[in-house]
Amino acid sequence: QVQLVESGGGLVQAGGSLRLSCAASGRTSSRSTMGWFRQAPGKEREFVAAISWDGGTLYYTDSVEGRFTISRDNAKNTMYLQMNSLKPEDMAVYYCAATGATAYAMAQAMALRTYTWGHGTQVAVSS
Repeated sequence: QVQLVESGGGLVQAGGSLRLSCAASGRTSSRSTMGWFRQAPGKEREFVAAISWDGGTLYYTDSVEGRFTISRDNAKNTMYLQMNSLKPEDMAVYYCAATGATAYAMAQAMALRTYTWGHGTQVAVSS
């Protein structure tokens, strides 16, 4: 069984930056698609970014394109989300996810119940 642990959340002013990390442990597979979702209060969990197992395929939701960068280091079993130019609307709990499905499937938020999830890290953005 794989465990995912997020870190790096916090409070930042609008326009600032944060880098989230997701460390995988247990029966990890470097061939898993990994990604980030977020959930704001009163809203459904939404897709943010996905990265294929080899890092060669990336997907972003439109609202973060050009501001967020997803990456992974398979040697360290860790995935990252560099978030720049943060906006108040980015404020949410950010969840790390892993799946054997493709990055495209993750970007379409397919079969979310089959994913492995972390417990989330809070990102707060003050205006």
